[in-house]
Amino acid sequence: MADDAFLLDLGRCIGCQACVASCKVGNELGEGRQFIELIEKTHGEFPNLTGGWNNHRCYHCTDADCVSVCPTGALFKEDGLTRLDRAICSGCSYCTEACPYDIPVMWEGKSSKCDGCRATVNAGGKPWCVKTCPSNALMYGPREEIRAEAHRRADAMRERYPNAQVYGETQAGGLGMLVVAPDDPELLDIPLDPKTPFMADVWQKVVQPGAVALTLGATVLAGIGGVIARRRHQEELVVLEAEEVIEGEDTDTEQEEG
Repeated sequence: MADDAFLLDLGRCIGCQACVASCKVGNELGEGRQFIELIEKTHGEFPNLTGGWNNHRCYHCTDADCVSVCPTGALFKEDGLTRLDRAICSGCSYCTEACPYDIPVMWEGKSSKCDGCRATVNAGGKPWCVKTCPSNALMYGPREEIRAEAHRRADAMRERYPNAQVYGETQAGGLGMLVVAPDDPELLDIPLDPKTPFMADVWQKVVQPGAVALTLGATVLAGIGGVIARRRHQEELVVLEAEEVIEGEDTDTEQEEG
């Protein structure tokens, strides 16, 4: 199956909060919990100010650091998106430290983030945020179609915004959220080169390989121990059988003499 993706057109986002509200209602998120946050950004000096909205949400990285550090498999990749199975989340919070976009949060002891409305899409529907966006700033579909539409919009946008660009084709291995930005994404606090946080890098390069090595070592030792124990048991059986034979011969001799 081809990967899917979201399109987020920040040139069309009007900050209406419809996506925030529909996401909360559709996903039955409790009070204080949300997957999308609209953050207004302004830059420049008065009176020459410009601004826009950072539609802060999961970017569904292909090389997702949150997935790579998750010890239980609660975070995983599917259809090009980053999914979360809270039922098997251990609450370790490694994902919250690993994400370069600062997306996952802990909620009631477990990780919480957008999973691309997995159940709704699998049932044939669209993600809640896409269905309710009044300005067509959000789209969802096959990644190649979304990519083509993103470039079409960026090309058209350059007539008014010369620095318009598509963000997400290369970042973190390619994002499942392609962003059409009117200007430099960093002006909206979207990193051009998202970096793996130090502790996540340590986890991936040192702790995880070390844990695997320890597990393999323990398995090998357990196997060797089992072989040794089995051999000792066999040796003990041989000795017991020999003793039984000797005892049987002694009994026969005594009966003959009697």
